[in-house]
Amino acid sequence: MTNHETAHETAATEAQATTETFPFTAIVDQEAMKRALVLNAINPDIGGVLVRGERGTAKSTAVRALADVLPDHEVVADCPYGCPPDDRERMCEECRERVAAGEELPTRTQPRRVVDLPLNASEDRVVGSIDLERAVQEGERQFEPGILAEANRNILYVDEVNLLDDHIVDVLLDAAALGENIVEREGVSVRHPAEFILVGTMNPEEGDLRPQLLDRFGLVVDVAGVSEVDERVEISQRRAAFDADPDAFRAEYASAQAALRDDILTAEDRLSAVTLGDDVARLIAGLNIELDVDGHRGDITLRRAARTLAAFEGDAEASARTVRRVARMALEHRLQRLPFEEEEQDVMTAFHEIKRELGLED
Repeated sequence: MTNHETAHETAATEAQATTETFPFTAIVDQEAMKRALVLNAINPDIGGVLVRGERGTAKSTAVRALADVLPDHEVVADCPYGCPPDDRERMCEECRERVAAGEELPTRTQPRRVVDLPLNASEDRVVGSIDLERAVQEGERQFEPGILAEANRNILYVDEVNLLDDHIVDVLLDAAALGENIVEREGVSVRHPAEFILVGTMNPEEGDLRPQLLDRFGLVVDVAGVSEVDERVEISQRRAAFDADPDAFRAEYASAQAALRDDILTAEDRLSAVTLGDDVARLIAGLNIELDVDGHRGDITLRRAARTLAAFEGDAEASARTVRRVARMALEHRLQRLPFEEEEQDVMTAFHEIKRELGLED
């Protein structure tokens, strides 16, 4: 099968998957989860999102629905990494060499997709493998791309991430932070772009992540089942309508989906121009100090999330109000919990105290 045939087959599979996906804008409640996912879609530099909650809280539904509201993007049609044809800095080595040689790269437009990482995936399946025998005998590197290659410029979804081997989680987080995957075997080295939106979900009842790994997720959201009667009725009615006629149900939300997709695209374009003033920077720093957050990940993540939310909402500058709306998801999982501590630190209480000290208005 040729690369072009594979590309057409992939596009057909993606189109079929889209028709079976529950619309993102039809999800009832769970606003914090939806906000965290959208912010990471706009700005993957936030560092991914972990959603924690019991079964039946729309975690997987929201993740799979996210791809449908992301703008389509242009890729090099015959590249296994889906390189952007107009950005040499984000291309793989082979695509850059082809451009340098004067070749016009074939392109196509395709939707973003969700790439699943199975719990039993080996390291070679995740990062890819090198045919060492061929490399030694023929002097040619034969690289078999892995899941990180598939995930480039897409969404990498890890369900039950707390049950994944810690080493594999480290590999994922390292690649997410670097934006590339490096595979080294017996002196042979291969690297390729690995820019993806990392999303993990888990049920805390089945165990937690080590604090060192938890800290490396940009945002963490805790979700719970909806307790309002009217909202629970609405959830069941929407699900029944979707199951009865998915196409008709999706058509009902088509305009809302398109509007959100446009808002995400506009926010991506606007993000670089959004500013964050000294007063808000001091608020963020003071908040991290007051909460005794180790290192600087909390400061950096909160700044990025606040600027991204401002871009999404059409604001030219991140404000104290913007910080307040993302502070809990950016910092709560980074708080220090001391043994036998009677009073836990609270993000929002600290926020209001620091804001008053600095004389800031929302």
